[in-house]
Amino acid sequence: MHTGGVYDDLDRPPLHAASLRRALAPDGWRLEVMAEAGSTNAVVAERARAGEPAGLVVVAEAQTAGRGRLDRSWVSPPRAGLTFSVLVRPELPVAQWPWLPLWTGLAVATALRERAEVAAELKWPNDVLIADRKVCGVLVEVPEAGAAVLGIGLNVTTRADELPVEAAGSLQLAGARTIDRDLLLRAVLRSLTVVLADPEASRAAYRERCSTVGRQVRLQLPGDRAVEGTADAVDDGGRLVVDGTPYGAGDVVHLRPVSGP
Repeated sequence: MHTGGVYDDLDRPPLHAASLRRALAPDGWRLEVMAEAGSTNAVVAERARAGEPAGLVVVAEAQTAGRGRLDRSWVSPPRAGLTFSVLVRPELPVAQWPWLPLWTGLAVATALRERAEVAAELKWPNDVLIADRKVCGVLVEVPEAGAAVLGIGLNVTTRADELPVEAAGSLQLAGARTIDRDLLLRAVLRSLTVVLADPEASRAAYRERCSTVGRQVRLQLPGDRAVEGTADAVDDGGRLVVDGTPYGAGDVVHLRPVSGP
């Protein structure tokens, strides 16, 4: 377990694990900070299968084999972001479990708006954007019945030359009010507590914050298919409705509106 010590980048200090644990305990979170992990989702999934109760949060200061949606890699320089996974065992009807990734993105966006004072929006299903640049990705996995691992990767001080793709961003590049990772981690986890406590309100809040709805989109579907059209809504199953047809999985591209003559 990593609790501080010597580090080589004064602009990227380590998390203060002991004080974070004290601050998060009242909400039922049990924090563990690792100097390095292949994948925090894999660490938490293994613990879930071993019977770990809900509330475990594992943060990696460096992640060497992180994964995003659609089997993409998630790479970030050490201590440049927040890479962590949360174990929840929600008492939800099976039909509501597809909302977990969406609610996780909502929790991050809400925390960033309130704590970092940035105009964070959501791209369906769970990417967090600032000015159309992705600053956070979410990967939710179900290692066993009744358990979900909520994986979050947030770019905090990542510089432009460190970003993997042009469409990515970071809080520092967006001019966030704070880039203190301790404060941001606390804010995200407290927001997650609130979001998971009231599913009905959180569905409404997600729909309000989702910038995909109402836009022209291209939806890349499994099996190398794609559709283009207007994103009409997010239905009660968390699916994106494009031109009247709901889709439960896919990669969305926001298309710029075509200028008139």
